[in-house]
Amino acid sequence: MSRRAGLGARPLKVAVAGAGFISQFHLVGWKGMPNIEVVAICDPLLERAQSRAKEFDVTAAYSDFAEMLEREHPDAVDIATPVETHAALVRMAAERGVQVMVQKPMTPSVAEAEALVRDVGDRVRFMVHENFRFRPHYAAVREWLRAGKVGVPRQARLTVRSSGFLSVEGAAPALIARQPYLQVFPRLLVFEGLIHHLDVLRCLFGELTAESAALGRVNSTLAGEDVAIVVLRGANGFTAVLDGSYAAYGYPVTPVDRLEIMGDRATLLYDVTRLSLVGSHEAPVAFDPLNTYQAPFTESIRHFIACLRSGEPFETEAADNLHVLRLVEASYAAAGTPA
Repeated sequence: MSRRAGLGARPLKVAVAGAGFISQFHLVGWKGMPNIEVVAICDPLLERAQSRAKEFDVTAAYSDFAEMLEREHPDAVDIATPVETHAALVRMAAERGVQVMVQKPMTPSVAEAEALVRDVGDRVRFMVHENFRFRPHYAAVREWLRAGKVGVPRQARLTVRSSGFLSVEGAAPALIARQPYLQVFPRLLVFEGLIHHLDVLRCLFGELTAESAALGRVNSTLAGEDVAIVVLRGANGFTAVLDGSYAAYGYPVTPVDRLEIMGDRATLLYDVTRLSLVGSHEAPVAFDPLNTYQAPFTESIRHFIACLRSGEPFETEAADNLHVLRLVEASYAAAGTPA
């Protein structure tokens, strides 16, 4: 992606679409940015938009997205709505010259995403809010790899564990109680959760292909999978295994990650809260992912603003994020599950 004309340092007006659970983290990020004014929040349930607007001292609340754009004339919009609504809202914004950031996944399918990227074209800047690569520990892993601490990576295993899709003592699973629509998603863990980790692996190691996959379901009340193992191949024989379960007894609801990278010089290990080189006397680096949950939301928004102002390409340009959606669909295909 080449550099484009930026918006400079002038104050920017931003509107937010979606007042559900995840919107609070977006709004905290926006409200901390200099020369940024969040002018409106929109949600089909007006009362929910009004509640979020009051919580974050935003003047206007709407139930209609097009009306919000017409009345408020924002410079940019942050779309944090259900995935099936993304394409229509992005197109409305692009038609009005409003810059776009949209929550991952971009659309329900690769075909829809490809059509959306074509339709938007160069009319506006278009970024996918994929924030795991901005998590402090993964940013540090990226720096360690760039510094050559492991040499050339040969293998990696990324393990993700959560109890969020388990029913405990008859209660609804915690993640389903928080986001009930997940109950009926036919494509669940890979599409909604591990998509983040596929982006991280691609960010760290370059282009990958899904060679094989196995999906399963521990909680039989769910429509989709809650466990998955995906084997990925990269350049020069590189192999990565993504091993995820959101039905893991004993683990917290908020997923925890372990990443091991074996290189031709050393082995890097990130183990939930600690980044180290195996067998090295170099001091490990500590992280607190539960208490820094907000950080990647804020950093994604900071990145979006910086690139709008400078004209530099986004790390997660919509056109580039197509590769992540293709990995998701390839994972389901490798497991013999229709995408």
